[in-house]
Amino acid sequence: MYIADLHIHSRYSRATSKDCTPEHLDLWARRKGIHIVGTGDFTHPAWRKELEEKLVPAEEGLYVLKHEYRIEDGLDTGGPAPRFIITGEISSIYKKGDRVRKVHSLILLPGLEAAEVIAGKLEAIGNIHSDGRPILGLDCHDLLEIVLELCPDAIFVPAHIWTPHFSLFGAFSGFDTVEECFGDLSPYIHAMETGLSSDPPMNWRVSALDKYQLISNSDAHSPAKLGREANLLDITLSYPGLRDAVQYGKGLYGTIEFFPEEGKYHFDGHRKCSLCLTPADTERYHGVCPVCGKKITIGVSHRVEQLSDREEGYVKADAAGFESLVPLPEVIGASVGHAPASAGVQKEYIRMLKRLGTEFDILRAVPVEEIRGTSGALIAEGIRRLREGKVGRVPGFDGEYGTIRLFEPREIEETSGQMDFFDLLGMGRGSADAAGKAAMVNDTVRQEKEPKEKRDKEPVEIKMKEQQTKGQRTEAKGAVGSGLNKEQEHAMICPARTIAVVAGPGTGKTRTLAARILYLLEQRKVKPSEITAVTFTNEAARELKERIQREAGSRRRIGRLKTGTFHAICLAFLKEQGLTFSIVDETEAREIAGEAAKEAGIRITGKKLAAQASMEKSRGLPEEELSPEVKVYNRLLRERGLFDFDDLLLETLRLLEGKAADGWQKSYAYLFVDEFQDINPLQYRLVKAWNENGRELFVIGDPDQSIYGFRGADARCFARLGDDYPGLETIRLTENYRSTSEIVSSALHVISGNPGHARTLHANREGGTIVRLAGAESPMGEAIFVAKEINRLAGGIGMLEAHEAAHDQGERKIRAFDDIAVLYRTHQDAELLETCLKREGIPYVVAGRESFLQEDIVRGSLHFFRYLADELDRHAKEQSLKILWNLDRNPVSEEVFGRMAEKYRPLYAKEKPQKFLKLWMQEIQAPDNLAMKKLSQMAVFYKDMGELSDALSLGVESDLKRCGGRQYTSGAVTLMTLHGSKGLEYPVTFIFGVRKGKMPLESERYEADMEEERRLFYVGMTRAEEELILTSSGEESVFVKGMPDRIFTREQVHKKKKEVAGHQMSLFDF
Repeated sequence: MYIADLHIHSRYSRATSKDCTPEHLDLWARRKGIHIVGTGDFTHPAWRKELEEKLVPAEEGLYVLKHEYRIEDGLDTGGPAPRFIITGEISSIYKKGDRVRKVHSLILLPGLEAAEVIAGKLEAIGNIHSDGRPILGLDCHDLLEIVLELCPDAIFVPAHIWTPHFSLFGAFSGFDTVEECFGDLSPYIHAMETGLSSDPPMNWRVSALDKYQLISNSDAHSPAKLGREANLLDITLSYPGLRDAVQYGKGLYGTIEFFPEEGKYHFDGHRKCSLCLTPADTERYHGVCPVCGKKITIGVSHRVEQLSDREEGYVKADAAGFESLVPLPEVIGASVGHAPASAGVQKEYIRMLKRLGTEFDILRAVPVEEIRGTSGALIAEGIRRLREGKVGRVPGFDGEYGTIRLFEPREIEETSGQMDFFDLLGMGRGSADAAGKAAMVNDTVRQEKEPKEKRDKEPVEIKMKEQQTKGQRTEAKGAVGSGLNKEQEHAMICPARTIAVVAGPGTGKTRTLAARILYLLEQRKVKPSEITAVTFTNEAARELKERIQREAGSRRRIGRLKTGTFHAICLAFLKEQGLTFSIVDETEAREIAGEAAKEAGIRITGKKLAAQASMEKSRGLPEEELSPEVKVYNRLLRERGLFDFDDLLLETLRLLEGKAADGWQKSYAYLFVDEFQDINPLQYRLVKAWNENGRELFVIGDPDQSIYGFRGADARCFARLGDDYPGLETIRLTENYRSTSEIVSSALHVISGNPGHARTLHANREGGTIVRLAGAESPMGEAIFVAKEINRLAGGIGMLEAHEAAHDQGERKIRAFDDIAVLYRTHQDAELLETCLKREGIPYVVAGRESFLQEDIVRGSLHFFRYLADELDRHAKEQSLKILWNLDRNPVSEEVFGRMAEKYRPLYAKEKPQKFLKLWMQEIQAPDNLAMKKLSQMAVFYKDMGELSDALSLGVESDLKRCGGRQYTSGAVTLMTLHGSKGLEYPVTFIFGVRKGKMPLESERYEADMEEERRLFYVGMTRAEEELILTSSGEESVFVKGMPDRIFTREQVHKKKKEVAGHQMSLFDF
């Protein structure tokens, strides 16, 4: 018979002992009498490296500690060396079914090789370096799928399934059924880890668990805690033998259990109010603490009661056996009225191990008489009572461990001689305060029971009310325009030839745009092929078309309805006209601009000249009015058959205005332009050209959100439109459905600093949280605050934080990571935030164009991919040869390149981007290249390589996302610039760096455009739906000065601790 403890942690996990090393785990497994012990934390790279160094293979799938690392403690407990099995725990925090879920999963693997493979996959998903138990915003279903795909022999077990905060059935963030969590993969779950606060009889009450093996483990955070719970296995010593036991019960003889009452979440209650309650008490108090009025923390017993369908006392016929024990130091301590960790108790503990054998042998098998002869009558009596289950039980609650009482205090005091014995061990006569306190708590526990029907009544009524409330908020489907307000409906049906809709933030701009298009399709029977909608981003184009198709349903096909950005539409148009050209990337444009500067004889960098050229072109200047150096730049492009992005628009405009293209007019008969405030003069001319013979023009946007002046955008474009189209009808949308009144009022206060008409924006949502400005002592202090606050908003990402958050937040909503965005002025600001989020273990994605895209290995790869998509693109071929392989075109390089293209073209067409890139990185021997890894992290957001290539070629900042290690598109905090946030919304929005010099952005080289900077800040503020949190250090931004106290509050955070002489403060010592 073997004893196995399969769920533990290394020193790389949070809140663990520094002694959680292979050496000390081996030592304590020997002391305890544990034969198989999990390694824990297989995802952590440093821990895996240490395991590889210190362990050697033993039986199949098992390891032993190398002899040179063994700690000799003078105890000869006998038996073979403990075996190690590779294990780890993953924390999944994600949103599913409109709730934030927090579930921990235990994974057992057949070896370090499998651990390396799975960890490599997970590294592309989240940060696995900062915590041995990594936190991933990954659905448990997807985690299980990944594990089984990479290692079919893996054992996947939902961990401590009843723990309130982090478990499958947890009261705060779990599910009611296995199927809710794992869906179609539920059949691959074969075992459940019951956790410290429940025992097998409690689990037997839930018939849905009958088909699962019930296992128990310690979840130890220090070596001395090994074996608090364990498994009894009658198996062949090997991974396959253990797998058969855990998965199918073959050889699972039973479990060693905590007394469930000793678990810190057994009963309900409030620790701060010293209130411990039975489930019946909690129902009687309607879930509200009678002392403080806050929500009661629901315990495991209550949660089992909610999901059970059998009465208490039910015994499962074919169940494995179990034993309930307490650690030997607790028995010794209880016998003498001293704490288990006291020096005298520990001294006696070691003495007993030396004389009697392992801890489990002493607790389970050594004759009581032998124990009496070695350690005295009271310890022997304590062990006898323990074996017979004759113990007093004081239930744990709300994070406070319960107490298992072997003796009443008077029994210890009345036992003559026992104290004298321990006096000899140097233990002095101690008080029994702890036991007395436990007895008093026990006396306050209400034990009344109520009929299950009565207990169930109120939760059912509450659930029904929630469902009814949700139903009232759901808008009716069917008729076009259902649910629109008066102004939106007017915009939908307005008969004017030219319409401008001024839509403030959160006023339903996209909805109104989609409703207008649907109205044309459904009511006016306009053909989809006659409609073109121009959007500012590729993402907006995709979402608009999907929304229209979703609303239209199966009523009609809209495939020929054209949506896209200016650049995407122009590129497609030029290709249709038969033009042959290649598009230069940003780096190549700068290189050519540098050549032009030299040829023109001016001292200017290629970067500056490229920006100057773009600005001149975006104004739509004719060739003769361009500066001499830009003319040279244009000539160099034409000589090489190249276009930059502005040339796509210019060439399209040339063909349209010169009447050199035919057959295009019909598709622009009904022209829609989104984000009209951000168009530049060149794009304005394109709109006029497209609409010259069209029937209707519909533009929508908000002058107060014009933030691209540096690209030539002009907020006065709405006024210009009125001049050019005298019959223009202007409609204003002023009902904000996104943000609370506090956020709307604060934003209006900011934008009112700009000249113009009085702004009107009404908050449709009920009042919410006041806008906060958190002041720190430094930008690092700001970043630390953001990371800590996100942890708190998520309800805590560790056991301790979750427990504290449950008390501090009361009824406050728990946020999913993807409910949260952090906005900043420049990409450099993201570096501090990334450091702190990684340190906190919070998954995140970074949106926007980053410098790694300009590295040669990435640029060369992207050129190769463009050639795969279009084999006529000779420029892409030449660039990839030059950049990737440093080769010119010649017969040898042509042959090599041809073979490579032939190999990868079919893969480009059929493989998912991340899989394709993984193969490609191996091909070019760059599996660990940081820039390529970042490209791979970006790739997971796109459905195919074509979509990724288009986003990288033509996408604006908000089209581009990179995960801070994430692979799936949900469950991560978003980091992005204020510019990149345009058009997006988040329940919680942080704006980082609201300080002088940063907002507005100041530079010695140019003067800040205060009006545009204020509009940019206004855009950032109005991304927030429910909570807006600003951070600052030093002098705060002028934009937030004078904010009314009723909607805005200031707070100071991260006060440094006083430095102690000789102590250097840590980065996170705030």
